[in-house]
Amino acid sequence: MLDYDEEAERYDAWRGGEPRAAAAAEGVLGLVPAQARSLLDVACGTGIVTRRLAAGRAGLRVTGLDRAPAMVSHAAARLPGAVVLADGRRLPFRDGEFDAVSSVWLLHLVEDATDARRIVAECARVLRPGGVYVTTVDKGASHNVGSDIDVVLSSRPRRPASDTAALVASYAVEAGLVPAGQARFAGRGQGRSPRRAIADLRRGWFVTLPPGHPLADEFAARLAALPDQDRPRADPAFTLSAFRKPVPGSFPGSLPGSFRDG
Repeated sequence: MLDYDEEAERYDAWRGGEPRAAAAAEGVLGLVPAQARSLLDVACGTGIVTRRLAAGRAGLRVTGLDRAPAMVSHAAARLPGAVVLADGRRLPFRDGEFDAVSSVWLLHLVEDATDARRIVAECARVLRPGGVYVTTVDKGASHNVGSDIDVVLSSRPRRPASDTAALVASYAVEAGLVPAGQARFAGRGQGRSPRRAIADLRRGWFVTLPPGHPLADEFAARLAALPDQDRPRADPAFTLSAFRKPVPGSFPGSLPGSFRDG
């Protein structure tokens, strides 16, 4: 896995910057109830999406959380006084503290199913009844846009995805949540060129082909043989799943008109 403290300085530039952040925030807010007044962004990274969540809806108080100190430092500069250094498996908040919780590009990194369940359960715990948890799913699959780069990389070693929609939904249901919709958004500025794919390979982006892996040079050579080395292929399309915390006494799938007073 990448060292996210080390990645902090170049993280935004390598991942689509503000255009991608704007698309992600718009997608998340589209699944957050209009009456929500507080949102926790778990694994907020540099805060580039978190800041847009805060700016994207008047009256929404947004808190960011990440466990990488360098990421938190960047996020705190964007949202002074609103970012916490903590682990998503042990959220330092009381039960029912937030109207909404988001975790964008997190669960695909969590290889241990126990940890993934714990993160989802913690997000559910800090939700108010009627609140919504929004998270990305199927991130790895989103990067397969049918390009020549994908053809080359299709034979690389793979590990089972830890954020499939079905898996995440099962964790949410275990935590007492119910499905509440999906949305998609474009990873603007993230379309890979062959040269960019080689750079990602060299820096450990592909977890099953870390630098020094016997097959890494072979895949790099195949990528280097593709035409238009600097032309980005299509942007990925990311998927968001939303889950609602039922209000006691209401039908589990119903949409409440307002939140319980906290």
